[in-house]
Amino acid sequence: MSVNQGASRDAVRMPGGEAPFYQPVGNEVEIFETAYRKRLPVMLKGPTGCGKTRFVEYMAHRLSRPLVTVACHEDLTSSDLVGRFLLEGAETVWQDGPLTTAAKVGAFCYLDEIVEARTDTTVVIHPLTDHRRHLPLEKRGEEIEAHKDFMLVISYNPGYQTVLKDLKPSTKQRFVALTFDYPPEEKEIPIVARESGLDQALAAKLVAAARKARNLKDHGLQEVTSTRALVYAGSLISGGVPPLEACLVAIVNPQTDDPELVEALMEIFRAHLG
Repeated sequence: MSVNQGASRDAVRMPGGEAPFYQPVGNEVEIFETAYRKRLPVMLKGPTGCGKTRFVEYMAHRLSRPLVTVACHEDLTSSDLVGRFLLEGAETVWQDGPLTTAAKVGAFCYLDEIVEARTDTTVVIHPLTDHRRHLPLEKRGEEIEAHKDFMLVISYNPGYQTVLKDLKPSTKQRFVALTFDYPPEEKEIPIVARESGLDQALAAKLVAAARKARNLKDHGLQEVTSTRALVYAGSLISGGVPPLEACLVAIVNPQTDDPELVEALMEIFRAHLG
């Protein structure tokens, strides 16, 4: 029996190069930095496409820490996070999972959309979220102490909460929680312009249309136009796609299959961009 940690350590993303672009909206950067200094775990709450993942990437770069990201899903097991024994030839070897790797090397471990994971999987993070900061490796019969620079960050979208898909209160209360939303108009315009390559005037029209379209959430839409979708549409427009067609394929079609809602949304974009 031996230990093989190479494959999981390859997944550690080291900061380098230009910092990811992130436009602060409030004091989230300062709160995150304080939480890091005090070794407190952080939970990010907000709708899809509002900048949660970009924020974590930005903060990892800003604080010069490697980043391990796990996209959670319903088949995610505790072994997927912690590690497992694998058979390599005639030898059984242990391979660390991403959570174990991050805890050992002092990385940020970002569990994206944590509510998608099974409840029996998420409880494995509990010992890392209090003063103990340790991780039991039950299959190996040992326990590791997290590196002093390790930080656990989770995210989820409260809009998708159901009885079956929500974090337990005992898990939520282990985190400092930052609430995210789509940026105010004066900040969303430069974000869309910078990320998509649009000029400010056209980006302003696109954002104004989106803010109007978001009012339809209470009229049949499960999700509203995200900042990410606006960047996608702007990227298509700056690449030569006609504005209304770009809005249709990047914003409207991904949101709904209902012909009436499609027409209602397109009417809004026509009024601003037509």
